[in-house]
Amino acid sequence: MKTPLPPPDDHQELRDAVRALCVGFDSSYWQRIDEQRAYPEAFVDALTKAGWLAALIPTQYGGSGLGLAQASVIMEEINLSGGNAGSCHGQMYNMGTLLRHGSDQQKEHYLPKIASGEWRLQSMAVTEPTTGTDTTQLKTTAVKQGDSYVVNGQKVWISRVQHSDFMILLARTTPLSQVKKKSEGMSIFIVDVNAALAQGMTLKPIRNMVNHETNEVFFDQLQIPADNLIGEEGKGFSYILDGLNAERILIAAECIGDAYWFVDRARSYASERVVFGRPIGQNQGVQFPIADAYMETEAANLMRWKACELFDAHQPCGSQANMSKYLAAKASWEAANVCMQTLGGFGFASEYDVERKFRETRLYQVAPISTNLIYAYMAEHVLGLPRSF
Repeated sequence: MKTPLPPPDDHQELRDAVRALCVGFDSSYWQRIDEQRAYPEAFVDALTKAGWLAALIPTQYGGSGLGLAQASVIMEEINLSGGNAGSCHGQMYNMGTLLRHGSDQQKEHYLPKIASGEWRLQSMAVTEPTTGTDTTQLKTTAVKQGDSYVVNGQKVWISRVQHSDFMILLARTTPLSQVKKKSEGMSIFIVDVNAALAQGMTLKPIRNMVNHETNEVFFDQLQIPADNLIGEEGKGFSYILDGLNAERILIAAECIGDAYWFVDRARSYASERVVFGRPIGQNQGVQFPIADAYMETEAANLMRWKACELFDAHQPCGSQANMSKYLAAKASWEAANVCMQTLGGFGFASEYDVERKFRETRLYQVAPISTNLIYAYMAEHVLGLPRSF
C-alpha cells in the first residue's frame, strides 16, 4: 500500500483547494512555459484571483490573514503539483517587509490593491555584483534631496521585476564611513517600477539555467518620493533580515514539495519498470536510495514546521529559518538525483518533467543564500565559534 506524499495533516483542506487549482496547469503547461522561457502569467493570475497570493495580507486590507505556516503550504503544493512557485513566491515574503515595517498610510495605499491583484509586489532588489552576500558593503546609494531620494548604483539577480508593479529596494542612505556599525545606515524603499523605468532605472535580463526571469538593474539619478521610505531611515538592514527569514522558510517549503514530487515519481517508475523479469524497485540498490530520500525529506520538514511556528509567534527564528532552508534544499537535491538515476535515460527526456524540476531545485543550493553562508551563520551565531569572515 502506497503512503500518500505528503501524508495527510492539519492543513488538508487548504492543500486540497490549492491542488484543485493546480490541476488546471498540468505537465504540458509547465513544459510549454519552460520551452518558451515564458512567464506563467495564466497560472499567477489564477492564484491571484483565488486569493492565494494574498494569504499573508490581513483581512482588513482584503487578504486572507493567514500565517506563514499556511502560506508555506501553498508554495509547497505548487511545487508538489509539478509547477514552480519561484514565479510568484516573492509576493509572499516581500509582503512581510511592508506589513511589519510600513506605516499605516503605506499599508492602506498598497495592500488592498495588491490583495485584489490590481498591483503586484513580486521583486526585491538587494544583491549587488561586487558585494554578493556581503550586504553591508553594498554600493547603491539613496541621497535625500528635498522631498525625494536620489538613487544611484547597480543590483543583480533581481527576479520578477518585469512582471511586478512595485519593488522593494535596499540602498545606503548614510556612508559606511559615518556609521558606528556597518549594518547601520541602509534604508528600505518601495519603488514604482513603471515610473522608475521612465526616469532613471534600466533592466538587463540575465539568461540562466532555469526558466526564471531575473535581471541586472541600473539606477542613474533615479528619484524616489521620500514617502516611499519604509520604516525609519538607516534601519533597513534589520528590516531585510526579518523578511529574509520568511523567504528562507517559504523556499524550504517549496523544496519539500519538490522532494516529495521526486520521491513519488521515482517510486512509481521503480514499481512499474520491469527489467530482467522483475520491477526494478524490487532491487535494494534502487529502493534504498528512494527510501533514504524520503526519510531526509520527512526530517527536513520537521524543521520547516518549527521555523513556521516561531515566525508566526513573532519569536526569533534566524537559526531555524536557515536550518530549514538548508535541510530542505539538501533533501530536494538528493531526491532529484535519486529520481534521475531511477529513471535512467528517461529522466533526461523533457516529457517526464524530471530534468526541468532537476534544474529548478538545483538553484536552492546557491540562492537565495548559499549553503556555505548557512554553515557560517550556524557556526558563529549558534555554536559560538569564531567569526570566519
